[in-house]
Amino acid sequence: MEHTGRSYTIKVWRQKNAQAQGSIQTYPLKDISPDMSFLEMLDILNEQLLQKGEDPIAFDHDCREGICGMCSLFINGRAHGPLTTTTCQLHMRSFENNETIFIEPWRAKPFPVIKDLVVDRTAFDRIIQAGGYVTVRTGSAPDANEILIPKAIADEAMDAASCIGCGACVAACKNASAMLFVSAKVSQLALLPQGQSERKQRAERMVAQMDAEGFGACTNTGACAAECPKQISLVNIARLNREYLSAKISSDNVEEYVPIK
Repeated sequence: MEHTGRSYTIKVWRQKNAQAQGSIQTYPLKDISPDMSFLEMLDILNEQLLQKGEDPIAFDHDCREGICGMCSLFINGRAHGPLTTTTCQLHMRSFENNETIFIEPWRAKPFPVIKDLVVDRTAFDRIIQAGGYVTVRTGSAPDANEILIPKAIADEAMDAASCIGCGACVAACKNASAMLFVSAKVSQLALLPQGQSERKQRAERMVAQMDAEGFGACTNTGACAAECPKQISLVNIARLNREYLSAKISSDNVEEYVPIK
């Protein structure tokens, strides 16, 4: 077991606010345990900055258990870093001693930088608000469980529902497409009987909101699925395309959707 601390050169994006011009700043770090998480490393760096009277680096985090998707960092050119996991589950043993580590925020027009590494991802919230819900009454959990669903369908819906909305798919895509995120949210409800009431409306509205937010078109390169920490499948994008095409062909929704702002 390795007990000696490691040294790193941290090059991180610093931006005072949304209006300011940002730049990469360099910070040396020593005596970092390889068993330390990436966010713990940033905590130590911030403690050192505070001791010097400098402004700490702003970054998003919450659960630190790989569940919430808040820890959205672009590390050495990859969303969430060198492993297919969330940043909070990444450890410093994934980096070599004396390595230079570049840390940037998500780079996408719909995710504007708020400060340093923190970006505004409320575009995802508005997409969900546009159609990622059901209005049918299912009662309590036991009542909902009375609706029989084949296990294969239930498993597929659960796989889609595992999306944590971190935005790694957008950050990894050269067009900043949100298709993997939107397709997961559409799929989890399209597969279940509880989601059939708004099925057509959901596909039309969520895609319209996605476009209104400024996300790019799907590149079909699969970079989104490759970097997704929850392994959301590209199959969901194919399903979203089918759902949207079917809705546009057969929709009786005469009311024009007005994107949420």
